[in-house]
Amino acid sequence: MNTIPAGSSFDTRPRDRMSPLAMVAVVVGVLLAGVGIGVFSSRSAPLVGVILLIVGLALIIVGAAGLGRNLQPWMPLEPGWAVDSSTYPSKLEGQLDPALSRWVWLVKWLLTIPHYIVLAILWVAFLVVTVAAGFVILFTGRYPKALFQFSVGVLRWSWRVAFYSYGVLGSDRYPPFTLARTDYPARFEVLYPERLSHGLVLVKSWLLALPHLFVVAALSGGVASTQSTAGRISLLSLLVFIAAVILLFKGVYRLGIFDFVMGINRWAYRVAVYCALLRDDYPPFRLDQGPVELGAHPADT
Repeated sequence: MNTIPAGSSFDTRPRDRMSPLAMVAVVVGVLLAGVGIGVFSSRSAPLVGVILLIVGLALIIVGAAGLGRNLQPWMPLEPGWAVDSSTYPSKLEGQLDPALSRWVWLVKWLLTIPHYIVLAILWVAFLVVTVAAGFVILFTGRYPKALFQFSVGVLRWSWRVAFYSYGVLGSDRYPPFTLARTDYPARFEVLYPERLSHGLVLVKSWLLALPHLFVVAALSGGVASTQSTAGRISLLSLLVFIAAVILLFKGVYRLGIFDFVMGINRWAYRVAVYCALLRDDYPPFRLDQGPVELGAHPADT
């Protein structure tokens, strides 16, 4: 088995840890916020609802920061790593399993239920963190690093589940329950920005990203498809279904389909990165197909 050298882009040494207490804080925060909204909406005790909502949101942010604080930022191996028209400061990669089962994909909807339950909670926290980070960026021009690592971790977890299930069906290896890097064959990283625009935060997600959102909606059913394409009719879901049928009868996953599916997912995740305020770099309008992201390269000196 090939090993990944220490210090590489996907160094998987056991140094990233998820704090159980921080995870509990996120779960409790989401539950309290949900109860608070329900109580406030019913108007039976609006003050109690507001208090529960505020406490819940605070717990979500504190818990998310606790989870992200123990995750190491992505440090590309190349010195002077540059961003230009041929690269984007995120990497989405996936290695197709050469020995996929013909039939396991038929029950992956069931096997992934535990992941979807956890991810539903994490995505609520992800949205809260994005809004909170937006206010911080507006006044400071910086994305709090711990919250940044949490948001990237949620996308990383989502990508592993999508790769295993109906976003790709690229592996039969069960995804780990973690925000941290692992040696799983599907990987996702985003380069931390030292500075972000104060003003762009107000228009990125709903205005500037609109052209991409239309394309991604047509290709993959929306940015929400970063979790799964199950239940959505889109080009991505159709391609994955075709690949699954061929796999069932032929026992092979067509590489041409796999490369195209990877390109669609890569585009969707870049848009997710931009909409989540993680980067100011505008995503390129292109399908970068294949298992490996276009290589970043050193800046000209």
